[in-house]
Amino acid sequence: MPTIEVIEPGLSTTVQDRGRFGYYHLGIPQGGAMDALSATAGNALVGNTPDDAVLECTYMGPKLRFSHDTVVAVTGAPVGVSVDGTEVAQWTRFEVPAGATLSFGIIAGGSRFYIAVRGGVDVPVVLGSRSTYPAGRIGGHEGRQLRAGDALPVGDAGNPLPERASTPDNLRPEFGRSQDVRVVMGLYDQKLTDTGRENITHGEWTLTPVADRAGLRFKGPGVEWRDRPQPFGAGADPSNIVDAGYAVGSIQIPGGTQPIVLHRDAVSGGGYAMVGTVVSADMDLVARLAPGAAVHFVEVTVEEALEARAEYRDRIADLWG
Repeated sequence: MPTIEVIEPGLSTTVQDRGRFGYYHLGIPQGGAMDALSATAGNALVGNTPDDAVLECTYMGPKLRFSHDTVVAVTGAPVGVSVDGTEVAQWTRFEVPAGATLSFGIIAGGSRFYIAVRGGVDVPVVLGSRSTYPAGRIGGHEGRQLRAGDALPVGDAGNPLPERASTPDNLRPEFGRSQDVRVVMGLYDQKLTDTGRENITHGEWTLTPVADRAGLRFKGPGVEWRDRPQPFGAGADPSNIVDAGYAVGSIQIPGGTQPIVLHRDAVSGGGYAMVGTVVSADMDLVARLAPGAAVHFVEVTVEEALEARAEYRDRIADLWG
């Protein structure tokens, strides 16, 4: 079987696909690629299926050696890409000869980029997905980040290469330092004072370095909570509630005044109030943020969130030509 040898693992490189659905009620998150659009674009370029697994690389990329002639695409955050020292372009598929080494330079924006290999990374399917869930030690390669010396199996290429060899510019995301992120407020925003709510939806928030696949912490003007008796079973802090389920994208302010946006690997429930939820169409955008990026949470209605989801799905479909 053809393999990819991990010479250097990078800062945090994991196997990811579209995600693991149907187990959230059991406490197992959906996981999957943080920036799903970028990951999908890579699969589309190399002739994979939407379910094939890619490598998600955070900040610093790996160094990989290929046992076989293959086709690769690198999408997502801007980064230098080279094959045996020769620079190649992102968002465009390229050939990698047997024995060649794929390596990366310094990321120039954003936080994550993706490596799609023709045939997909063929690790075992666990609960319907190849995605790595490190906290649960399941999926991916031995349920963990890649290490030097790992050998990743590559699947058979079942589809012909598509005519489109490069992702059109209008389908490529931006990786700016300032972003508007749409949110639907609730379920517990009534626990905020008017000023606290205003700060969430009209203040400027900056992403901190405390950010991973489970959640991203922001700092900014802070929030204020209404002074009210806590219900029986909740904690003493005003951000505490009696346990409830968390939607993916929930915005919480645990034990303080600064919000956290829960992402792909977040827990499914707990005792913190959700003051809002990032719309599904903007979850990729949040995943692209780098520490120091400025964010404005823009309140939208449920109807507007559904329209945004439909537009996002159309954009994903356009990636396949």
